[in-house]
Amino acid sequence: MPITKSAQKAHRQTARRRKRNLLRKKKMLSSIKEFKKLAATGDPKANEKLPSLYKTIDKMKKVKLIKRGRANRLKSRLTKKLRAGSKEHKS
Repeated sequence: MPITKSAQKAHRQTARRRKRNLLRKKKMLSSIKEFKKLAATGDPKANEKLPSLYKTIDKMKKVKLIKRGRANRLKSRLTKKLRAGSKEHKS
Protein backbone atom coordinates (compact mmCIF):
# COMPACT_ATOMS: atom_id res chain seq x y z
CA MET A 1 0.00 0.00 0.00
CA PRO A 2 1.15 3.57 -0.65
CA ILE A 3 2.65 5.42 2.28
CA THR A 4 2.84 9.10 1.34
CA LYS A 5 -0.25 11.25 0.84
CA SER A 6 0.52 11.86 -2.81
CA ALA A 7 0.97 8.13 -3.44
CA GLN A 8 -2.35 7.43 -1.73
CA LYS A 9 -4.09 9.99 -3.91
CA ALA A 10 -2.45 8.60 -7.04
CA HIS A 11 -3.65 5.13 -6.04
CA ARG A 12 -7.23 6.38 -5.65
CA GLN A 13 -7.09 8.15 -9.00
CA THR A 14 -5.74 5.06 -10.73
CA ALA A 15 -8.52 2.92 -9.26
CA ARG A 16 -11.20 5.37 -10.45
CA ARG A 17 -9.70 5.62 -13.93
CA ARG A 18 -9.37 1.86 -14.24
CA LYS A 19 -13.02 1.38 -13.30
CA ARG A 20 -14.12 4.03 -15.82
CA ASN A 21 -11.93 2.58 -18.58
CA LEU A 22 -13.20 -0.95 -17.99
CA LEU A 23 -16.80 0.25 -18.27
CA ARG A 24 -16.03 2.11 -21.50
CA LYS A 25 -14.23 -0.88 -22.96
CA LYS A 26 -17.08 -3.21 -22.02
CA LYS A 27 -19.60 -0.87 -23.66
CA MET A 28 -17.54 -0.69 -26.83
CA LEU A 29 -17.00 -4.45 -27.07
CA SER A 30 -20.65 -5.27 -26.40
CA SER A 31 -21.82 -2.84 -29.07
CA ILE A 32 -19.33 -4.37 -31.53
CA LYS A 33 -20.61 -7.84 -30.69
CA GLU A 34 -24.22 -6.73 -31.17
CA PHE A 35 -23.35 -5.13 -34.52
CA LYS A 36 -21.57 -8.27 -35.73
CA LYS A 37 -24.70 -10.33 -35.00
CA LEU A 38 -26.87 -7.90 -36.95
CA ALA A 39 -24.41 -7.75 -39.86
CA ALA A 40 -24.11 -11.54 -40.05
CA THR A 41 -27.88 -11.96 -40.33
CA GLY A 42 -28.16 -9.20 -42.94
CA ASP A 43 -30.47 -7.17 -40.69
CA PRO A 44 -31.11 -3.62 -42.02
CA LYS A 45 -30.73 -2.31 -38.47
CA ALA A 46 -26.99 -2.88 -38.87
CA ASN A 47 -26.85 0.04 -41.34
CA GLU A 48 -28.45 2.29 -38.72
CA LYS A 49 -26.14 1.05 -35.98
CA LEU A 50 -22.87 1.63 -37.88
CA PRO A 51 -22.65 5.44 -37.38
CA SER A 52 -23.22 5.13 -33.62
CA LEU A 53 -20.60 2.39 -33.49
CA TYR A 54 -18.14 4.64 -35.34
CA LYS A 55 -18.88 7.35 -32.81
CA THR A 56 -18.20 4.99 -29.90
CA ILE A 57 -14.93 3.77 -31.43
CA ASP A 58 -13.81 7.34 -32.17
CA LYS A 59 -14.60 8.36 -28.59
CA MET A 60 -12.50 5.47 -27.26
CA LYS A 61 -9.68 6.61 -29.53
CA LYS A 62 -10.05 10.19 -28.31
CA VAL A 63 -9.80 9.22 -24.63
CA LYS A 64 -6.85 7.00 -25.54
CA LEU A 65 -8.50 3.76 -24.51
CA ILE A 66 -7.49 2.29 -27.87
CA LYS A 67 -4.84 3.40 -30.33
CA ARG A 68 -5.54 5.19 -33.59
CA GLY A 69 -4.53 2.23 -35.76
CA ARG A 70 -6.72 -0.21 -33.86
CA ALA A 71 -9.69 2.14 -34.15
CA ASN A 72 -9.22 2.51 -37.89
CA ARG A 73 -8.75 -1.24 -38.33
CA LEU A 74 -11.92 -1.97 -36.32
CA LYS A 75 -14.00 0.46 -38.36
CA SER A 76 -12.68 -0.96 -41.60
CA ARG A 77 -13.35 -4.57 -40.63
CA LEU A 78 -16.83 -3.81 -39.33
CA THR A 79 -17.73 -2.04 -42.57
CA LYS A 80 -16.44 -5.04 -44.52
CA LYS A 81 -18.60 -7.37 -42.42
CA LEU A 82 -21.64 -5.23 -43.07
CA ARG A 83 -21.08 -5.27 -46.83
CA ALA A 84 -20.37 -9.01 -46.89
CA GLY A 85 -23.46 -9.76 -44.81
CA SER A 86 -25.74 -7.65 -46.97
CA LYS A 87 -24.39 -9.23 -50.19
CA GLU A 88 -25.02 -12.75 -48.90
CA HIS A 89 -28.62 -12.04 -47.97
CA LYS A 90 -29.47 -10.14 -51.15
CA SER A 91 -28.69 -13.11 -53.40
